[in-house]
Amino acid sequence: MPEKWMPPIYWEGDVVVILDQRLLPHREVTLRCTTARQVIQAIRNMAIRGAPAVGIAGAMALALGAKSIREEDPRAFVRKFFHLCRQVKAARPTGNNLGWAVEKIYSIVVENPQAGVEDMRRLIRKKSQEILEEDVSSNLAMGAWGKQVMPQGARILTYCNAGALATGDYGTALGVIRAAFAADPDIQVFSCETRPFLQGSRLTAYELKQAGIPVTLITDSAVGTLMQQNRIDVVVVGADRIAANGDTANKIGTYTVAVLAHAHNVPFYVAAPRSTIDPTLSHGSQIPIEQRDPKEVTHFLGRRVAPDGVPALNPAFDVTPHRYISGIITEVGILRKPFGKAIRKALET
Repeated sequence: MPEKWMPPIYWEGDVVVILDQRLLPHREVTLRCTTARQVIQAIRNMAIRGAPAVGIAGAMALALGAKSIREEDPRAFVRKFFHLCRQVKAARPTGNNLGWAVEKIYSIVVENPQAGVEDMRRLIRKKSQEILEEDVSSNLAMGAWGKQVMPQGARILTYCNAGALATGDYGTALGVIRAAFAADPDIQVFSCETRPFLQGSRLTAYELKQAGIPVTLITDSAVGTLMQQNRIDVVVVGADRIAANGDTANKIGTYTVAVLAHAHNVPFYVAAPRSTIDPTLSHGSQIPIEQRDPKEVTHFLGRRVAPDGVPALNPAFDVTPHRYISGIITEVGILRKPFGKAIRKALET
Protein backbone atom coordinates (compact mmCIF):
# COMPACT_ATOMS: atom_id res chain seq x y z
CA MET A 1 0.00 0.00 0.00
CA PRO A 2 1.20 3.59 -0.60
CA GLU A 3 2.55 5.61 2.32
CA LYS A 4 -0.61 7.71 2.46
CA TRP A 5 -2.73 4.62 3.03
CA MET A 6 -4.96 5.00 6.08
CA PRO A 7 -5.79 1.78 7.97
CA PRO A 8 -9.48 1.15 8.61
CA ILE A 9 -9.21 1.03 12.42
CA TYR A 10 -6.49 1.66 14.98
CA TRP A 11 -5.81 2.89 18.50
CA GLU A 12 -4.64 6.45 19.05
CA GLY A 13 -4.03 6.66 22.76
CA ASP A 14 -7.36 5.76 24.35
CA VAL A 15 -9.34 6.63 21.21
CA VAL A 16 -10.50 4.13 18.59
CA VAL A 17 -10.03 5.77 15.19
CA ILE A 18 -12.25 4.42 12.38
CA LEU A 19 -12.01 5.39 8.73
CA ASP A 20 -15.61 6.16 7.73
CA GLN A 21 -16.10 3.89 4.73
CA ARG A 22 -19.49 5.39 3.88
CA LEU A 23 -17.71 8.45 2.48
CA LEU A 24 -15.12 6.65 0.36
CA PRO A 25 -13.77 7.00 -2.28
CA HIS A 26 -14.37 10.75 -2.39
CA ARG A 27 -13.57 11.74 1.20
CA GLU A 28 -11.26 10.24 3.81
CA VAL A 29 -12.86 11.10 7.14
CA THR A 30 -12.19 9.41 10.46
CA LEU A 31 -14.52 8.81 13.40
CA ARG A 32 -12.90 9.21 16.81
CA CYS A 33 -14.67 6.89 19.22
CA THR A 34 -14.21 7.25 22.96
CA THR A 35 -17.09 4.99 24.04
CA ALA A 36 -18.23 1.46 23.26
CA ARG A 37 -21.60 2.84 22.14
CA GLN A 38 -19.92 4.94 19.42
CA VAL A 39 -18.06 1.91 18.05
CA ILE A 40 -21.23 -0.20 18.11
CA GLN A 41 -23.01 2.50 16.14
CA ALA A 42 -20.16 2.61 13.62
CA ILE A 43 -20.55 -1.15 13.14
CA ARG A 44 -24.32 -0.96 12.74
CA ASN A 45 -24.33 1.91 10.25
CA MET A 46 -21.46 0.35 8.24
CA ALA A 47 -18.95 3.13 8.84
CA ILE A 48 -16.77 0.05 9.38
CA ARG A 49 -17.66 -3.22 7.68
CA GLY A 50 -16.15 -6.51 6.61
CA ALA A 51 -16.25 -9.43 9.02
CA PRO A 52 -12.61 -9.31 10.27
CA ALA A 53 -12.69 -5.50 10.68
CA VAL A 54 -15.99 -5.72 12.54
CA GLY A 55 -14.45 -8.31 14.86
CA ILE A 56 -11.52 -6.00 15.59
CA ALA A 57 -13.91 -3.10 16.18
CA GLY A 58 -15.92 -5.24 18.58
CA ALA A 59 -12.80 -6.08 20.57
CA MET A 60 -11.84 -2.42 20.75
CA ALA A 61 -15.38 -1.46 21.78
CA LEU A 62 -15.06 -3.84 24.72
CA ALA A 63 -11.74 -2.28 25.72
CA LEU A 64 -13.36 1.17 25.72
CA GLY A 65 -16.37 -0.18 27.60
CA ALA A 66 -14.20 -1.87 30.23
CA LYS A 67 -12.51 1.43 30.92
CA SER A 68 -15.85 3.21 31.40
CA ILE A 69 -17.41 0.66 33.79
CA ARG A 70 -17.30 2.46 37.13
CA GLU A 71 -16.95 -0.57 39.39
CA GLU A 72 -13.98 -1.51 41.49
CA ASP A 73 -15.49 -4.74 42.81
CA PRO A 74 -14.39 -7.46 40.35
CA ARG A 75 -17.67 -9.39 40.49
CA ALA A 76 -19.77 -6.29 39.82
CA PHE A 77 -17.38 -5.35 37.00
CA VAL A 78 -17.70 -8.79 35.39
CA ARG A 79 -21.51 -8.67 35.53
CA LYS A 80 -21.59 -5.32 33.72
CA PHE A 81 -18.89 -6.38 31.29
CA PHE A 82 -20.85 -9.51 30.36
CA HIS A 83 -23.87 -7.35 29.54
CA LEU A 84 -21.65 -5.15 27.35
CA CYS A 85 -20.34 -8.24 25.55
CA ARG A 86 -23.90 -9.21 24.62
CA GLN A 87 -24.56 -5.73 23.24
CA VAL A 88 -21.42 -5.74 21.11
CA LYS A 89 -22.06 -9.26 19.81
CA ALA A 90 -25.54 -8.26 18.63
CA ALA A 91 -24.33 -5.28 16.57
CA ARG A 92 -24.34 -7.33 13.33
CA PRO A 93 -25.55 -10.94 13.30
CA THR A 94 -24.18 -12.68 10.19
CA GLY A 95 -20.38 -12.38 10.43
CA ASN A 96 -18.72 -14.89 12.75
CA ASN A 97 -15.64 -12.79 13.52
CA LEU A 98 -17.54 -10.39 15.80
CA GLY A 99 -18.78 -13.16 18.09
CA TRP A 100 -15.37 -14.84 17.92
CA ALA A 101 -13.62 -11.61 19.00
CA VAL A 102 -16.11 -11.02 21.83
CA GLU A 103 -15.49 -14.55 23.13
CA LYS A 104 -11.72 -14.02 22.93
CA ILE A 105 -12.00 -10.84 24.98
CA TYR A 106 -14.44 -12.28 27.51
CA SER A 107 -12.11 -15.26 28.01
CA ILE A 108 -9.65 -12.78 29.57
CA VAL A 109 -12.13 -12.24 32.39
CA VAL A 110 -12.90 -15.95 32.77
CA GLU A 111 -9.26 -17.03 32.78
CA ASN A 112 -8.17 -14.45 35.35
CA PRO A 113 -10.65 -14.85 38.24
CA GLN A 114 -8.22 -13.42 40.79
CA ALA A 115 -7.43 -10.27 38.79
CA GLY A 116 -8.43 -6.86 40.01
CA VAL A 117 -10.51 -4.54 37.86
CA GLU A 118 -7.56 -2.45 36.68
CA ASP A 119 -5.64 -5.56 35.69
CA MET A 120 -8.65 -6.82 33.73
CA ARG A 121 -8.94 -3.49 31.90
CA ARG A 122 -5.26 -3.65 30.98
CA LEU A 123 -5.49 -7.27 29.77
CA ILE A 124 -8.61 -6.54 27.71
CA ARG A 125 -6.94 -3.61 26.00
CA LYS A 126 -3.84 -5.72 25.30
CA LYS A 127 -5.95 -8.51 23.81
CA SER A 128 -7.81 -6.10 21.52
CA GLN A 129 -4.48 -4.98 20.04
CA GLU A 130 -3.35 -8.58 19.66
CA ILE A 131 -6.53 -9.40 17.71
CA LEU A 132 -5.72 -6.55 15.32
CA GLU A 133 -2.10 -7.63 14.85
CA GLU A 134 -2.98 -11.30 14.44
CA ASP A 135 -5.53 -10.41 11.76
CA VAL A 136 -2.90 -8.61 9.69
CA SER A 137 -0.49 -11.54 10.06
CA SER A 138 -3.22 -13.96 8.98
CA ASN A 139 -3.98 -11.85 5.92
CA LEU A 140 -0.34 -11.86 4.84
CA ALA A 141 -0.24 -15.64 5.23
CA MET A 142 -3.46 -16.01 3.21
CA GLY A 143 -1.93 -13.95 0.44
CA ALA A 144 1.12 -16.23 0.34
CA TRP A 145 -1.06 -19.35 0.09
CA GLY A 146 -3.62 -17.89 -2.27
CA LYS A 147 -1.23 -16.55 -4.89
CA GLN A 148 -0.22 -20.15 -5.62
CA VAL A 149 -3.61 -20.90 -7.22
CA MET A 150 -3.76 -17.75 -9.34
CA PRO A 151 -2.84 -18.60 -12.97
CA GLN A 152 -0.09 -16.68 -14.76
CA GLY A 153 -1.56 -13.47 -16.16
CA ALA A 154 -4.82 -14.30 -14.37
CA ARG A 155 -7.99 -12.37 -15.03
CA ILE A 156 -9.47 -12.39 -11.53
CA LEU A 157 -13.04 -11.57 -10.57
CA THR A 158 -13.82 -10.43 -7.04
CA TYR A 159 -17.09 -9.48 -5.41
CA CYS A 160 -17.83 -6.97 -2.64
CA ASN A 161 -14.82 -5.74 -0.66
CA ALA A 162 -12.52 -8.14 1.13
CA GLY A 163 -9.47 -5.91 1.22
CA ALA A 164 -7.57 -3.88 3.79
CA LEU A 165 -10.75 -1.92 4.51
CA ALA A 166 -12.57 -5.09 5.54
CA THR A 167 -9.80 -6.27 7.85
CA GLY A 168 -7.07 -4.93 10.11
CA ASP A 169 -5.06 -4.24 6.94
CA TYR A 170 -3.89 -5.95 3.70
CA GLY A 171 -7.07 -7.97 3.15
CA THR A 172 -8.34 -11.53 2.61
CA ALA A 173 -9.47 -11.89 -1.01
CA LEU A 174 -7.68 -8.67 -1.96
CA GLY A 175 -4.70 -9.84 0.07
CA VAL A 176 -4.52 -12.83 -2.28
CA ILE A 177 -4.75 -10.45 -5.24
CA ARG A 178 -2.03 -8.17 -3.80
CA ALA A 179 0.31 -11.13 -3.32
CA ALA A 180 -0.48 -12.44 -6.80
CA PHE A 181 0.22 -9.03 -8.35
CA ALA A 182 3.54 -8.73 -6.51
CA ALA A 183 4.57 -12.04 -8.08
CA ASP A 184 2.95 -11.42 -11.48
CA PRO A 185 2.24 -7.81 -12.53
CA ASP A 186 0.34 -9.07 -15.61
CA ILE A 187 -2.77 -10.02 -13.63
CA GLN A 188 -6.00 -8.08 -14.16
CA VAL A 189 -8.93 -7.68 -11.80
CA PHE A 190 -12.63 -7.30 -12.48
CA SER A 191 -14.53 -5.82 -9.54
CA CYS A 192 -18.30 -6.16 -9.36
CA GLU A 193 -20.02 -2.99 -8.18
CA THR A 194 -21.90 -4.95 -5.44
CA ARG A 195 -25.34 -3.47 -5.08
CA PRO A 196 -27.01 -1.99 -3.17
CA PHE A 197 -24.21 -0.59 -0.96
CA LEU A 198 -21.65 -0.48 -3.79
CA GLN A 199 -18.72 -1.85 -1.82
CA GLY A 200 -17.08 -3.02 -5.04
CA SER A 201 -17.23 0.27 -6.89
CA ARG A 202 -16.59 2.51 -3.86
CA LEU A 203 -14.10 0.43 -1.91
CA THR A 204 -12.53 -2.40 -3.90
CA ALA A 205 -11.84 -0.25 -6.96
CA TYR A 206 -10.48 2.44 -4.61
CA GLU A 207 -8.12 0.02 -2.85
CA LEU A 208 -6.82 -1.58 -6.02
CA LYS A 209 -6.28 1.78 -7.68
CA GLN A 210 -4.35 2.95 -4.59
CA ALA A 211 -2.21 -0.19 -4.82
CA GLY A 212 -1.54 0.28 -8.55
CA ILE A 213 -3.28 -2.99 -9.49
CA PRO A 214 -5.18 -2.88 -12.81
CA VAL A 215 -8.91 -3.03 -12.09
CA THR A 216 -12.00 -2.80 -14.27
CA LEU A 217 -15.37 -2.12 -12.67
CA ILE A 218 -18.35 -4.12 -13.95
CA THR A 219 -22.02 -4.30 -13.08
CA ASP A 220 -23.06 -7.32 -11.05
CA SER A 221 -25.24 -8.47 -13.94
CA ALA A 222 -22.25 -8.58 -16.34
CA VAL A 223 -20.59 -11.54 -14.61
CA GLY A 224 -22.28 -14.22 -16.70
CA THR A 225 -21.45 -12.52 -19.98
CA LEU A 226 -17.75 -12.16 -19.11
CA MET A 227 -17.55 -15.82 -18.14
CA GLN A 228 -19.37 -16.83 -21.31
CA GLN A 229 -16.75 -14.88 -23.27
CA ASN A 230 -13.91 -16.68 -21.41
CA ARG A 231 -12.68 -13.42 -19.91
CA ILE A 232 -12.52 -14.66 -16.29
CA ASP A 233 -9.94 -17.24 -15.16
CA VAL A 234 -10.64 -17.40 -11.44
CA VAL A 235 -12.91 -15.93 -8.76
CA VAL A 236 -11.77 -15.05 -5.24
CA VAL A 237 -14.11 -13.60 -2.59
CA GLY A 238 -14.12 -13.09 1.15
CA ALA A 239 -16.53 -14.53 3.71
CA ASP A 240 -18.52 -13.45 6.73
CA ARG A 241 -19.24 -16.89 8.18
CA ILE A 242 -18.30 -20.41 7.10
CA ALA A 243 -20.24 -23.42 8.39
CA ALA A 244 -18.57 -26.67 9.42
CA ASN A 245 -19.30 -28.24 6.00
CA GLY A 246 -17.82 -25.32 4.03
CA ASP A 247 -21.08 -23.53 3.16
CA THR A 248 -20.14 -19.85 3.09
CA ALA A 249 -22.05 -16.64 3.81
CA ASN A 250 -20.82 -13.55 1.98
CA LYS A 251 -22.32 -10.37 0.56
CA ILE A 252 -25.64 -10.83 -1.24
CA GLY A 253 -24.94 -11.77 -4.84
CA THR A 254 -21.97 -14.05 -4.10
CA TYR A 255 -24.13 -17.16 -4.56
CA THR A 256 -25.07 -15.97 -8.06
CA VAL A 257 -21.40 -15.50 -8.95
CA ALA A 258 -20.56 -18.97 -7.60
CA VAL A 259 -23.30 -20.66 -9.64
CA LEU A 260 -22.15 -18.86 -12.79
CA ALA A 261 -18.54 -19.84 -12.11
CA HIS A 262 -19.60 -23.47 -11.68
CA ALA A 263 -21.57 -23.39 -14.95
CA HIS A 264 -18.53 -22.02 -16.82
CA ASN A 265 -15.86 -24.18 -15.12
CA VAL A 266 -14.23 -21.16 -13.49
CA PRO A 267 -12.49 -21.94 -10.14
CA PHE A 268 -14.19 -20.19 -7.22
CA TYR A 269 -12.12 -19.56 -4.08
CA VAL A 270 -13.06 -18.16 -0.69
CA ALA A 271 -10.36 -16.38 1.34
CA ALA A 272 -11.00 -16.06 5.08
CA PRO A 273 -9.19 -16.50 8.39
CA ARG A 274 -10.11 -19.41 10.64
CA SER A 275 -11.95 -16.96 12.91
CA THR A 276 -14.61 -16.77 10.18
CA ILE A 277 -15.35 -20.49 10.54
CA ASP A 278 -18.25 -21.37 12.84
CA PRO A 279 -17.91 -25.07 13.71
CA THR A 280 -21.13 -24.94 15.74
CA LEU A 281 -23.17 -24.68 12.53
CA SER A 282 -23.30 -27.90 10.53
CA HIS A 283 -24.50 -26.25 7.31
CA GLY A 284 -25.18 -22.87 5.77
CA SER A 285 -28.94 -22.80 6.26
CA GLN A 286 -28.25 -22.20 9.97
CA ILE A 287 -26.33 -18.97 9.32
CA PRO A 288 -28.39 -15.92 10.41
CA ILE A 289 -28.90 -13.49 7.53
CA GLU A 290 -29.01 -9.80 8.38
CA GLN A 291 -31.92 -7.84 6.91
CA ARG A 292 -31.04 -4.22 6.32
CA ASP A 293 -33.05 -1.04 5.77
CA PRO A 294 -35.09 -1.23 2.51
CA LYS A 295 -34.09 2.38 1.85
CA GLU A 296 -30.66 1.12 0.80
CA VAL A 297 -32.50 -0.37 -2.20
CA THR A 298 -35.25 2.20 -2.82
CA HIS A 299 -33.02 5.26 -2.41
CA PHE A 300 -29.71 6.39 -3.91
CA LEU A 301 -27.64 9.22 -2.39
CA GLY A 302 -30.63 10.07 -0.21
CA ARG A 303 -33.01 10.34 -3.14
CA ARG A 304 -35.83 7.87 -3.81
CA VAL A 305 -35.35 6.02 -7.12
CA ALA A 306 -38.23 3.55 -6.77
CA PRO A 307 -41.92 4.46 -6.93
CA ASP A 308 -43.55 5.46 -3.64
CA GLY A 309 -45.22 2.55 -1.92
CA VAL A 310 -43.16 -0.19 -3.57
CA PRO A 311 -41.65 -2.42 -0.86
CA ALA A 312 -38.09 -3.75 -1.08
CA LEU A 313 -36.25 -6.73 0.34
CA ASN A 314 -32.69 -6.09 1.45
CA PRO A 315 -30.93 -9.22 2.76
CA ALA A 316 -27.31 -8.26 3.30
CA PHE A 317 -25.86 -11.74 2.69
CA ASP A 318 -26.47 -15.02 0.93
CA VAL A 319 -25.01 -18.51 1.38
CA THR A 320 -22.93 -20.32 -1.23
CA PRO A 321 -23.15 -24.12 -0.86
CA HIS A 322 -19.78 -25.82 -0.48
CA ARG A 323 -20.24 -27.80 -3.70
CA TYR A 324 -19.59 -24.59 -5.69
CA ILE A 325 -16.36 -23.76 -3.83
CA SER A 326 -12.99 -24.91 -5.22
CA GLY A 327 -11.05 -24.15 -2.05
CA ILE A 328 -11.02 -22.07 1.13
CA ILE A 329 -7.81 -20.05 1.51
CA THR A 330 -6.88 -19.65 5.20
CA GLU A 331 -3.78 -18.56 7.08
CA VAL A 332 -2.75 -22.22 7.56
CA GLY A 333 -3.27 -23.36 3.98
CA ILE A 334 -5.88 -23.96 1.28
CA LEU A 335 -8.69 -26.23 2.47
CA ARG A 336 -10.00 -28.67 -0.12
CA LYS A 337 -12.96 -31.02 -0.32
CA PRO A 338 -14.21 -32.75 1.71
CA PHE A 339 -14.41 -29.46 3.59
CA GLY A 340 -15.77 -30.93 6.82
CA LYS A 341 -12.61 -32.94 7.39
CA ALA A 342 -10.32 -30.14 6.17
CA ILE A 343 -12.00 -27.57 8.41
CA ARG A 344 -11.73 -29.78 11.50
CA LYS A 345 -8.03 -30.27 10.85
CA ALA A 346 -7.44 -26.55 10.23
CA LEU A 347 -9.13 -25.58 13.50
CA GLU A 348 -6.93 -28.04 15.38
CA THR A 349 -3.72 -26.56 13.93
